[in-house]
Amino acid sequence: MKIIYLGDIVGRSGRNIVTQMLPEINDRLKPDAIIVNGENAAAGFGITEKISKELLDLGIDVISTGNHVWDQKDIKSYINTEPRLIRPINFPSGTPGNGSVIVEDKRGRRTLVINVMGRVFMDPLDDPFKAVDNELKKHTLGVSVDFILVDVHAEATSEKMAMAQYLDGRVSFVVGTHSHIPTADAQIFDGGTAYQTDAGMCGDYNSVIGMDKAEPINRFTKKLRGDRFSPAIGPGTLCGVFVQSDNKTGLATRIEPIRMGSRLIETFPDIS
Repeated sequence: MKIIYLGDIVGRSGRNIVTQMLPEINDRLKPDAIIVNGENAAAGFGITEKISKELLDLGIDVISTGNHVWDQKDIKSYINTEPRLIRPINFPSGTPGNGSVIVEDKRGRRTLVINVMGRVFMDPLDDPFKAVDNELKKHTLGVSVDFILVDVHAEATSEKMAMAQYLDGRVSFVVGTHSHIPTADAQIFDGGTAYQTDAGMCGDYNSVIGMDKAEPINRFTKKLRGDRFSPAIGPGTLCGVFVQSDNKTGLATRIEPIRMGSRLIETFPDIS
């Protein structure tokens, strides 16, 4: 299978670049599923029902989230009605929504997407390792599902790496989100699991991790809060990851980063 994962969409700039580049991505790579992290899609904080529907209408199969999932008021009711919008699986029992979803492509192949949030320098949620373990007890890669993707929304690179190594050989792809900076460590582990510490963001990189520069600089230099953070509104850059898997085992055979847009050096998989 061929899977596209796009990192955190930040504000209108991020939504615009995803909308602009998705047709080319579909044409050149012909992915079997597209997953994005949308937790910053609504003005940098959370996601709304309207934006979720717009992203799904583009042909995106699953929207994952993270610590900002509840920032928009309407999302608590909507997330219970749209299974393709997921939140971290290790929120306490009774939290609205679900932490995983299975989507099928046109050939009936099944992709399981699990969203989990780290605890280092983050909210103290339930054990992320145990939460993913419990979900994987329900599914077997290469048997009941054809591809398993785990979005680890975490601050610490060590926690993301530890999760990926822990899951090596049991899932197809572990990808980190939340840091908004694409890392240069795309690789396939010994057991066949593809990994990248952070997919990066889809947004304006002439910023401080997607936010207009003025207020973050003010807080760092003066230690005072001024205005609210607001997303940078310049031209966006799309960042993501392309993963290809073995059709029998579901394990990864290829991983390459994707960068398209105005700011970062572009890179795109050649599958010709």
